[in-house]
Amino acid sequence: MTDRILVLNCGSSSVKYRLYDGERVLDKGTVERVGEPGGGPADHESAVRGIIDRLDLDGLTGVGHRVVHGGRRFSAPVLIDDAVIAAIEELVPLAPLHNPANLAGIRVAREALPDVGQVAVFDTAFHHTLPEAAATYAIDRETAERHDIRRYGFHGTSHAYVSRRVAELLDRPYAELNTITLHLGNGASACAVEGGRSVATSMGMSPLEGLVMGTRSGDIDPTIVFHLRREGGLGVDEIDDLLNHRSGLLGLTGVNDMREVLARRDAGDPAAALAFDVYCRRITGYVGAYYALLGRVDAIAFTAGVGEHAAPVREAALAGLDRLGVAVDPARNAADGDRVISPAGAEVTVCVIGTDEEREIARETRDVLGR
Repeated sequence: MTDRILVLNCGSSSVKYRLYDGERVLDKGTVERVGEPGGGPADHESAVRGIIDRLDLDGLTGVGHRVVHGGRRFSAPVLIDDAVIAAIEELVPLAPLHNPANLAGIRVAREALPDVGQVAVFDTAFHHTLPEAAATYAIDRETAERHDIRRYGFHGTSHAYVSRRVAELLDRPYAELNTITLHLGNGASACAVEGGRSVATSMGMSPLEGLVMGTRSGDIDPTIVFHLRREGGLGVDEIDDLLNHRSGLLGLTGVNDMREVLARRDAGDPAAALAFDVYCRRITGYVGAYYALLGRVDAIAFTAGVGEHAAPVREAALAGLDRLGVAVDPARNAADGDRVISPAGAEVTVCVIGTDEEREIARETRDVLGR
């Protein structure tokens, strides 16, 4: 009997897909430049239709769809029906670049595979366990409620997968482990996971808040927005574009790839050196804050493109935390694969874990379908 799950991850301009039979990957790939001139598919509908037409889907038991924003309503994966689609549509203002792409994939897959159960897995769902004190912004309460302003958090499937993998790596019960997970890719976020529950995370109402990212600023004084509007004459859309697409590493150095930033820093470029320091200092601050919130930290896990491959970032981000029992062993840090990079006997285990959001989506899809 097959246990085939197709995972569709529709981004703003790409579609990642992976076909599983149990834990085995049968097929995978990424369709890029969706909707862009120069040869990519015209839209997400065309991209997903092409994927479904190409794959051998005999024996398919379910389709798992990544949905970026589930708002207040969705605290867990759900079986997709018309009411769920309508609810995801209502949340488009909270994720205008991603939820429409997610919906396009859902609609095509439901039309092409009407007899196969389809499940929505939400990036925000893992963070529904945030305490109200962590999710609430200190602004006028009625205004916040009227406009759904609160901390939602993102990268939830990655933080869930990585924190669970840490427990497996350490052979410890997941429900007893306190972990700080650091998802450092072009988008970046930190999460404090207490006994399998997200209790703090750096991204907020949108993915803009928190750590320095490839093109996003992360935390800034909100007055900067007012200053740019009043004194700089920038419109709201211009400021949005600046903070989301022309800031972070790109804004500081002209490139958004940490590999290039490191190469320039090593070659003596002062702008790259400053960007590296700003990037790592922000991570250090979040690690320290989450250590205080958790009270006890068993493990710190680095993941995603930068987190998995940039040894200098891992070393610098945790430098100076020795009194908290946090240290990095240079030889272990320079190795590859899922591994512990802290010295033997360290109070806090520091590790590198390759994230696998598609595998997590497949797992959650099976759970909903009762496979």
